[in-house]
Amino acid sequence: MSEEQKKKILIDFTIRHAWHRISRMYNQKAQIHGITMSCGFIMMMVKKEGTPSTKLGPMMGMEPTSLSRTLKLMEDEGFIHRKESEKDKRQVLIFLTEKGIDKRRIIRSSLLSFNEELERKISQKDLQGFHKVMNALDTLMEEIEKEQK
Repeated sequence: MSEEQKKKILIDFTIRHAWHRISRMYNQKAQIHGITMSCGFIMMMVKKEGTPSTKLGPMMGMEPTSLSRTLKLMEDEGFIHRKESEKDKRQVLIFLTEKGIDKRRIIRSSLLSFNEELERKISQKDLQGFHKVMNALDTLMEEIEKEQK
C-alpha cells in the first residue's frame, strides 16, 4: 500500500471516528429531551415558512424511508405538522409546532455551545484549513457520485 493510500484511509477513519463520537454525544443530549439526533437536525432544518419534505432528505443525507419514519414519529409526538403547499398541491410542507419550536431552541443552544467550545480550542487558521479540506472532500464526493450515475 502506497503512502498516499494510507493517508486516505487515515482521513476516512479520522472523519468517521470523530463523527461517531459527536453523533453519540448529540444522541445522548437529545435523549434527555425526549428526541433523537435525527429529529433534532430536522427541527434545525425546518424553516418558518415551511420546508418541503422532499428537500429534507438530501439536506440531511437521509434515505427517503428513514426520513418518512422520522417525520411520522415527529408528527405523532407533536413536534411537526404537515400542510399541502398552496403553490403546488403535490408538495407537502413541514412546519414546526409550538412544541417543536421549544425543542428547537434547546437544540440550537446545545449546537451553538458545542461549536463555540470547539472554536475556542482551534485557531482561526486551523479552522479555515479544516473547512477547506471538508469542502474539497465534498467536491470529490460530488464528482464520484456523478461518475457512478
